[in-house]
Amino acid sequence: MRVLLMGAGGVGTAVTRIAARREFLTHMVVADYDLGRAEAAVAAVGKEDGQDGRFSAVRLDASDQEAVRRVLTEQSCDVLLNATDPRFVMPLFQAALEAGTHYLDMAMSLSAPHTARPYEECGVKLGDEQFALARRWEQADRMALVGMGVEPGLSDVFARYAADELFDEIEEIGVRDGADLTVEGYDFAPSFSIWTTIEECLNPPVVYEKDRGWFTTAPFSEPEVFDFPGGIGPVECVNVEHEEVLLIPRWVDARRVTFKYGLGEDFIARLKTLHELGLDSTAKVTVPGEDGPVRVSPRDVVAACLPDPATLGDRMTGKTCAGTWVKGTKDGSPREVYLYHVVDNEWSMREYGSQAVVWQTAVNPVVALELLATGAWQGSGVLGPEALPPRPFLDLLTRYGSPWGLRDQGRRQPDAGTP
Repeated sequence: MRVLLMGAGGVGTAVTRIAARREFLTHMVVADYDLGRAEAAVAAVGKEDGQDGRFSAVRLDASDQEAVRRVLTEQSCDVLLNATDPRFVMPLFQAALEAGTHYLDMAMSLSAPHTARPYEECGVKLGDEQFALARRWEQADRMALVGMGVEPGLSDVFARYAADELFDEIEEIGVRDGADLTVEGYDFAPSFSIWTTIEECLNPPVVYEKDRGWFTTAPFSEPEVFDFPGGIGPVECVNVEHEEVLLIPRWVDARRVTFKYGLGEDFIARLKTLHELGLDSTAKVTVPGEDGPVRVSPRDVVAACLPDPATLGDRMTGKTCAGTWVKGTKDGSPREVYLYHVVDNEWSMREYGSQAVVWQTAVNPVVALELLATGAWQGSGVLGPEALPPRPFLDLLTRYGSPWGLRDQGRRQPDAGTP
């Protein structure tokens, strides 16, 4: 399989390090707006894994749809793997369609709040722009696999697995994400892209109910304390806008679907302050500069002022957990489970040189690429992870050395082992 990887940040670099150990990959073109960053990702792979012919670096602007299409064609790529932030989803998505390749991303096209009732009704939903082109992907007999990171991604695979093998009827599917990660020397250092974090945390969260459809609530609504496995323990979680709520109901029958993120009071307070000051805005403002006025986005300024999450691994300690809580019935009896994946930062740094959050995000698209390469996953159109059989994915994830776990919430069995 020949892959064009767009984006050589933390997740993209982790992708190269994971993919270098897998035989399905014929060649990976690592592309980034910053050529030096792409070259560094390739050089690190060559040094650590002895791969001197399967990776190459190019400078490529993710917003330049025609240039991306041209590289896909010239490099005879089978698939475009999008590891950029959600602003670039649509040009990359359309470039892959025009080039006749498959496409895979970890975050979907951006949403826009309802103009009159933002905390009650949906406006433009996450992924709406992509699903609007589903028919064209079907006609091209190509797959656009959307939301295939960890959350969304593995969490959606868990939902499908629960529906197929663990439940007869599902009352609620709730994706729950929590961690106990700390970063030495920083009071505020997000472990993932602050641009994306602001987007999903300050937008109106979406909830799905079967008899009502999709609707929204206020940011950080419906707080609950969830007990995470792997020694993380209880963490307060709140509603956050996320792709699973828009994806899971399309393929899995459930009465209710939610996503809640363990942010913590301090993190929420900082996000609220950014919003109150207008520093979450993506609209450019004019700022005085040495060579004259410049136009910048406040959110880009915030991102530029914070440390790059990919560089924090050596200062981080703790674990991160992504998982899917499911409640329903099996054989006429109530059942409640939590399917999860825990990554210890010490392990991911030792084994791959990547911090836990970016590694956990990166491993899942590589697993998906291998399933596409072997034919274990097949299809056409715009598909979410839950549209495909879950067992091959979960089995292969374990063979990557990163097992998943299942906790019966009723009996609270011991947690499964984690790396």
